[in-house]
Amino acid sequence: MNLNQLELLRVLKDTQFNQSKAAEIMHVVQSAASRQLQLLEEELGSPLYERHGKKLLGLTPLGEQVMEQVDRINQAKKNILSIADDFRENRNGALHIATTHTQAKYLLPEPVQKFREKYPGITIYMVQSSPQELIEQLHQHRADIAICTEKLDEDEKLVVKSCYEWQHIAVVPRHHPLAHGDVSLGRLAAFPILTYSQGYTGRSTIEKAFKNAGKELDITLSAADSDIIKTYVRLGLGVGIIAGTSYEARTDNDLVVRDLSHLIPRSVTKIAYLKQLYLPTYLQYFINELLAKAGKEHEY
Repeated sequence: MNLNQLELLRVLKDTQFNQSKAAEIMHVVQSAASRQLQLLEEELGSPLYERHGKKLLGLTPLGEQVMEQVDRINQAKKNILSIADDFRENRNGALHIATTHTQAKYLLPEPVQKFREKYPGITIYMVQSSPQELIEQLHQHRADIAICTEKLDEDEKLVVKSCYEWQHIAVVPRHHPLAHGDVSLGRLAAFPILTYSQGYTGRSTIEKAFKNAGKELDITLSAADSDIIKTYVRLGLGVGIIAGTSYEARTDNDLVVRDLSHLIPRSVTKIAYLKQLYLPTYLQYFINELLAKAGKEHEY
């Protein structure tokens, strides 16, 4: 067994078991990659992959366990490089952030700006996606840190830190009936609702509040982007339920804000990274800046 064989297993996983792509990434011909895989399986005494002819279909039970160890080895290699960079006070490199649109627009700008001032040599990469895909980015080592509200605390392989609490609000045009009077879940349920897509920005909390009250949600539009929701609220398609942090007083002053803190429980945005990840100095700094920014956020 050698490190090249273990690296081949990792690359096969990343390419969804495509042997020709894996060989190309490894800079060898496909027959050489296949031979290395055969030698490893012979050494272990059992196949690592289910096969149909020469095609790899997936991992065997042994393969699943071996891949867990390969992931740890790969993470250890990355940690060693990070430790060495820290030791040399190397301020070049990359910070990969996986997050949702809401956090990218309303939480991250100030921390990112401060980070750039302190670490100008480090390139920042930001990926916006669904919470489940953000978690996959962490496990595939394509992101150092994930920031979102949903899903993170369901994964036992992650360190999860609470960042800040926030509240949903309703937004309506000034002429809308809900612009005045008391707001209840019953009144909200009487109108079409525009809110976040499944898995985004506390959507599950909204649904649970209405379900517990025995009220049906008529969601006519859902989106991952708060700005899209506000756009269609302006067009009169319904009542927008969005994160309070995404209401911008200067640009959204044509909309009336209704507090929903007495109707929908508060949500918590979280920061997560792999438990096995070595946190280089620059990543520790960025996390601290996030927490400092979150502590100053205006909350509804």
